[in-house]
Amino acid sequence: MKRIVIKFGGTSVGSIEKIINAAKIVKRRHEEGNEVIVVVSAMSGTTNDLINKSKKISEDFSKSELDVLMSSGEQISSSLLAGAIIKLGIKARSWLGWQIPILTNNIHASSQIMQIKTDEIVNFISRKGVAVIAGFQGITEKNRITTLGRGGSDLSAVAIAKFFQTESCDIYTDVDGVQTTDPSINEKAKKIDKISYEEMLEMSSLGAKVMQPSAVQTAMKNNIPVHVRSTFSEKHGTKIVSENDIEDKNIITGITYSKKNAKVSIVGVVDKPGVAADVFEPIGENNINIDMVIQNTSLDGKNANITFTIKQEDLKKTLSIIEKNKKKIDYKKVTHDDKLAKISIIGAGMIASPGVTHKMFRSLADEKINILAISTSEIKISVLIREELTQKAVKTLHNTFGLN
Repeated sequence: MKRIVIKFGGTSVGSIEKIINAAKIVKRRHEEGNEVIVVVSAMSGTTNDLINKSKKISEDFSKSELDVLMSSGEQISSSLLAGAIIKLGIKARSWLGWQIPILTNNIHASSQIMQIKTDEIVNFISRKGVAVIAGFQGITEKNRITTLGRGGSDLSAVAIAKFFQTESCDIYTDVDGVQTTDPSINEKAKKIDKISYEEMLEMSSLGAKVMQPSAVQTAMKNNIPVHVRSTFSEKHGTKIVSENDIEDKNIITGITYSKKNAKVSIVGVVDKPGVAADVFEPIGENNINIDMVIQNTSLDGKNANITFTIKQEDLKKTLSIIEKNKKKIDYKKVTHDDKLAKISIIGAGMIASPGVTHKMFRSLADEKINILAISTSEIKISVLIREELTQKAVKTLHNTFGLN
């Protein structure tokens, strides 16, 4: 008998009809002889609606109370799904994070799971019951409800697979699997049958919305096989596995993009030891994530230009921080540019394939797409371009690297 985790995303439980369909999938997997633990997201649109309600009270709504509010969406969907499974003649019940409990740290809105108690649920599923767990939520040692960040039900599912030592973790969603790029901007995207943890982590971190990056990282650290598949079809889906389990490695596996990026350049910084730390420390203390960083030093070594990218929503706050920090950082001026997009190519095969960088840059140049910044790792190359050129760039690179 196998023990498995099945996770349903918001679109998979977005209506009563869809919840009934999800219950039928659970019944089928249960009748195959599996011990089944189900993890659910809130019904699609619910979390955004709850956030909007909080903003009507305050733009600076308490994070701890926001966690209490947002976690209520999963309470609704877990109860409805458990009820639908019972209706099909199978013993089931729902659990909220605090009832298990799923213990987290106390960082509200982006907590990490520290421990999950397993005894009660193991006893229940061993007696032919189906456990339906509300994803996205946990509880601190001080009994405060926490949430795991947007897409956090993925992390719940993978962490549950880890602590309950399950055979697999199946992520049911509204697509057939992981695609080579976003099919909404390139109709020639195709499903990937197998992808490595490392490639999936890069893709999810760089804009692909199939899985939360923290969930992929947890699966990779614990070698948990993840199967992304459609709730609405019987197609095979995509398996996320160790690189050693992939025989035929493509040079490029996928193309991702993220919009609403901004670029900030601090021009004429007096170059001295520690100046970069002086620039970025107060920005980091304000929980602003820095992405690409480029530093150019003048020929005489006295001055430097420091350029970095952030999310568009953080631009105003970042410029204010730099202005307040002017006494510590001696510079001539600050320039900025928003409405930028980051386009990335990802593939484990590029490690052993010279010429990928040139091929990428040449194909963009041929389409008159100017590159504003570049960052690389062993298995990805990212470039910053004008946001309005996103679709053109994605289609160009998708074709250039033979992914159509």
